[in-house]
Amino acid sequence: MNALNQNSDLQNLPDAKLNTYSISQRFREFLPVIVDVETAGFDPQKDALLEVAMMTVKFDEKGRLVPDELFSANIRPFEGANINQSNIDFLGIDPFDESRNLQTESEALIPMFKAISKKVKANKCKRAILVGHNGHFDLKFINAAVERLAYKRSPFHPFSVLDTASLSLLVFGQSVLIKACIAAKIDFDLENAHGAAYDTQKECELFCKIYNNFTLFAGIPVPVTEEIDYSK
Repeated sequence: MNALNQNSDLQNLPDAKLNTYSISQRFREFLPVIVDVETAGFDPQKDALLEVAMMTVKFDEKGRLVPDELFSANIRPFEGANINQSNIDFLGIDPFDESRNLQTESEALIPMFKAISKKVKANKCKRAILVGHNGHFDLKFINAAVERLAYKRSPFHPFSVLDTASLSLLVFGQSVLIKACIAAKIDFDLENAHGAAYDTQKECELFCKIYNNFTLFAGIPVPVTEEIDYSK
């Protein structure tokens, strides 16, 4: 058994000092925000956005990256949205069930964006960067909703993501979320899977585990201070 597997649970290493930088310094003035969406299809322009959850991260007193605050909402399909029944059957929800406390995209997303922007500012970052399991899928749906709302102040970088599927495949040899969580020794309840809030919390735990294991064994990266002339 290699060293990474022997020490995969950082709770067994309470004296490990993993970080001496702020989030802004460690992530090049980006704030990682874990995001998961549930949708009525695969086309971000045409298919309904049904659930969104976002979760921030922070460093604890020992320098470990840990989950912070969760924001989530169930969203009423926008007017004219396409609903693929196969997706609805897979999710096991009624997208028009008002007992799910449905909100419009505007009611759901704009307060989330504002809350994330406050977190960005509080951490002295310039922007948020989306962290997701196959994160470009989530970002495309977020960007499409931003476009529909004509919202000019999205906190997220428009095209860059941190992808936990790729990172999990590298670190744990698994790319499917539940298998990556099992490999990372994170509890996962399959009955709650495919709900944006639950999946976001699990993806956040996974991202934190990947970061903490990597930092413990690879060390804190040395900042690059060299001035680069991009005009050449």
